[in-house]
This record gives sequence, C-alpha cells and structure tokens, in this order.
Amino acid sequence: MFDPKIGMVPPMGWNSWNTFSWNINEELIRTTADTMVESGLLEAGYEYLVIDDCWSLRKRGEHGELVPDPEKFPNGMKAVADYVHSKGLKFGMYSCCGTHTCAGYPGSFEHEFEDAEQFASWGVDFLKYDNCFKPGHIDDPTLYRRMSTALRNCGRDILFSACNWGTEDVWNWIRSSGAQMFRSTGDIQDSWKSMSDIALSQMDKQPFSGTYCHNDMDMLIVGMHGKSDNDFIAVGGCTDVEYKTHFSLWALMNSPLMIGCDIRSMTEETKQILTNRDVIAINQDVECRSPYKVQCFGWSEKLFVLAKPLANGDYAIGMFNFGDKRAEAAFGFWDIGIPAASGRGLEFYDCWEHQSLGVETERHAVEIDPHDCKIYRCKVVKVR
Repeated sequence: MFDPKIGMVPPMGWNSWNTFSWNINEELIRTTADTMVESGLLEAGYEYLVIDDCWSLRKRGEHGELVPDPEKFPNGMKAVADYVHSKGLKFGMYSCCGTHTCAGYPGSFEHEFEDAEQFASWGVDFLKYDNCFKPGHIDDPTLYRRMSTALRNCGRDILFSACNWGTEDVWNWIRSSGAQMFRSTGDIQDSWKSMSDIALSQMDKQPFSGTYCHNDMDMLIVGMHGKSDNDFIAVGGCTDVEYKTHFSLWALMNSPLMIGCDIRSMTEETKQILTNRDVIAINQDVECRSPYKVQCFGWSEKLFVLAKPLANGDYAIGMFNFGDKRAEAAFGFWDIGIPAASGRGLEFYDCWEHQSLGVETERHAVEIDPHDCKIYRCKVVKVR
C-alpha cells in the first residue's frame, strides 16, 4: 500500500498548536478545513490538516485504547477525518514516544502498534510524534524506530513526523528510522529573535536533509501577529516583512511548511506570503538539494547569501539582511560555479516581485532593508 510520493518533498499543511494549543475542538477543525480549501491554501499545496496535543481524555479506555475527548470531539475522530478527507485534504494527529504527551495526556510508549492501528482505523494520514515523558533508560532511536515500524505495518500510509527537538544528534540516525520529517529545534516563538536564531542554528544541519527525510525547523509563525492561546509562543509577533523572510528561509532550507496561524482570520498580506507559488516551488523542488552559504560581500556581518541548485539547472538564490539597517549585499557568480571565462551569466527572476530582472554577469549586488530578503530564481544563460 506504500505511496512513493509520501514525504518525497517537504510536507505542507496546517497544525493547531501555535495558535490554539489545548483549546481545540471539532468545530475549529471543520472550519479550518473549509478555509484551507476556500482560501486557496490547498490549491497552493497545503494538504495536511494536523490536530496537535490535547485531543484525548486523560486516561486510556477500558481496553487500553486512546479515547477522543467527547466534549471537544463529540462525533469522534473518524467523523472528523471523514470531513477533512471530503474536502480533499489529508488528516493528521499527534502522539508522543513517552508515557504521556507534553500536556500530560496518554502517550504511545509500549502502545505503539495498537495506537498505529487505531490511527489507521480513523483514517489518519500524518502522525506528529513528540518526545516528552520518555523513560530515562530508553534512547530516542529505539523509540522512534519502534513507532515507525508500527506505522509501516498498520495497513495505511501514514507520514511519520518525528518531533524530538534535535536531541541525541537526531540528524545522524533519523533517516534510518523511516521518518519522513524530523524536528531539529526547540519550539518556535512568534518573534524575530526566535525565528532568526532557529534559522542560523540550522545552517550546518542542511546536509542531513533530503528526499523522504526532511529537517523540520518547526511550524510557521507567519501571520500570527502575537495571537496565541499559549503565552510561551505569543511573545510580540513579527512584521509582515519579517514573516516574509521567515517563509523564504524555511522554503529555501527545505523545511516542511506547516502553517501555525488562524487561517480563518488571516490578512491578505499573510495569504500572499503563504501562497507565493514561486517561493513554494523552490521548497517543493523534487531533488531537495541542500542550500549552501556563498561568500557575501557587504559592510555588515548580518548579511548572508544562500544558493540552492534546482532540478532543472536553475539556482535559487536567497540574500538576507538580519541587521537593523539597510545595507548592500553582493555575491560573485564564480562562487556558485559560473566564472566569467565560462561565457555564462544568470538571468534573474524576483520571486517576491514576480518579475524578470534581466541577465547579469560575474556578480549581483542589491540593497536590502533590515530584516528583509531577496529571493531569486536564476537561469544559467550564454552571454557570448
């Protein structure tokens, strides 16, 4: 029953945690599913709707099964999954490798196979698997491999999202577990500092990410603007420019794109960021090549340039200004393999302005506003 497309490129979808935390219910999930379709998010590629922690009762049922909270989900999870599927979406849920979830609900420790079969019976397509309340005598590789085996033998294709926060050098062993994505960071907060710190911390982890196993830099905070039921996450919010830079980095660095804002009330600016097809295409490139840092010429140490080779021979180029002042950044084409002697140049297409900028040779220089970026798709062309 294995679908070879599952996890081939970074998954895209929506997750309930960043905005709603424990305040989730069936009506929220249904109206969010409606909005994912009506707003064009599904058409843009966001196919997974994922319920995070706090969906079950505090104790398992009399037969050891997980029990959805009847006040939050009065019709049960199968009915919720059926509704999500009726919209053309895929349905995701949450559990934990420990005895309890991070919010204190039953985890899947030593219930992996029965839980996987229960998720399959409900029609689950995606499992986020957290790392709280783990018994101290068992390591992460054992527990994540165990749930991966259970999912692969449950009778349904379920994407496995391993959320272990980067502990135990997860990037060194997670591909062998069978997970399609893996969290390599702590929880993101809705702030420029949190987002930028996470991005910088993952520059040296890029080579560990690739097709069928993607480095998850945590959910998107785009469009939250400080609105969350969770005080840890809601720490002031970002500007739309900062959200644009956040989205650009996650896309260029091949992170799964899991929306965390309340899409039912998103602004037009938020929608334009989340549905930018040119930037999404870079994230969804079938080869999932890692970006690499290119020498950046500028007067600020807060400037940097990333280059990512794409499947058709193009380059994705990201130029970022993490500083607080407008500054010029430049890079030389020889640093990405295009010396002047080759007789080639780059034809630049601006992925945020959606326009061609013409052909340049040897180098590209541009002024970038503070906390802003430039994202280009560049085609290699002959110049003589």
